[in-house]
Amino acid sequence: MPIRIPSNLPAYDILENEGVNVMAEDVANRQEIRPLQIGLLNLMPKKIQTETQFARLIGASPIQIELTLIRMTEHVSKNTSAEHMESFYHAFQDIKHRKFDGLIITGAPIEHLPFEEVSYWDEMQEVMDWTQTNVLSTFGVCWGGMAMIYHMNGVPKHMMPEKHFGCYRHKNLAPASHYLRGFSDDFTVPVSRWTEVREEDVRDIDNLDILMHSDEVGPCLIEDKKHRALYIFNHLEYDSDTLQQEYERDIAKGMDIDVPRDYFPNDDPTQPPENRWRSHAHLLYGNWINEIYQTTNIDLDKILEGDSK
Repeated sequence: MPIRIPSNLPAYDILENEGVNVMAEDVANRQEIRPLQIGLLNLMPKKIQTETQFARLIGASPIQIELTLIRMTEHVSKNTSAEHMESFYHAFQDIKHRKFDGLIITGAPIEHLPFEEVSYWDEMQEVMDWTQTNVLSTFGVCWGGMAMIYHMNGVPKHMMPEKHFGCYRHKNLAPASHYLRGFSDDFTVPVSRWTEVREEDVRDIDNLDILMHSDEVGPCLIEDKKHRALYIFNHLEYDSDTLQQEYERDIAKGMDIDVPRDYFPNDDPTQPPENRWRSHAHLLYGNWINEIYQTTNIDLDKILEGDSK
């Protein structure tokens, strides 16, 4: 089954040209089926790029998905047109009465700030608390994951002297996890961050399990059973050229930045990068969607009442 998004959303044509099965809302409305309700709280500056990345991954599932794009209520995007935001996004305060099978909270380019200094932190805390009553499963990505694990469990983020930037080898620590079904023992994940969550801060919290880990850049994916959440600090959703775009952006700004590690062939930024993480990205998000489907209720209003479908 396809992902259900507005036919005039830029991601629609991009995904259709890639062969992703997308469905316009008017067609979906004629089908007698309850699609999974997935929200995307998009905190990234390049909204359209991020919408497409996540829609591509969750749209590869055989389950019909209805994607709702969400924004912080008072925060004004500086990098995406007001027309796009008005046409496709819902302010959190306008949708918080709804329930969702799943919610993705993206990263945000504010990791240098203490959480409490983020301009929308109060509403962000409200969002995270709201997930415990209105969302079956929440997926926090990069800064979104760090914000959740801090708010829910008190696990801090730590600034690093150098940016972790490039492709790093990771280990599958939980082969029996439903979320890592089909994963290799060792695989590559793109990383782009100045902060980290440390293993020693997580190890003694009973409801937290590290599922993916790198000897060089630390925990990558953590399951929080108590709060029905996953936290991933790296970027399996990235396109092949996303790290390249970040590198060229920083070079253009005159920043002193190294070539992304193990990303370009022969570390030569004049050569096109090769994507070595795409299959694991589809596995992870496909497994997440499948786990939601297996445990949610046919009646959306009863998703947290204990009666699975």
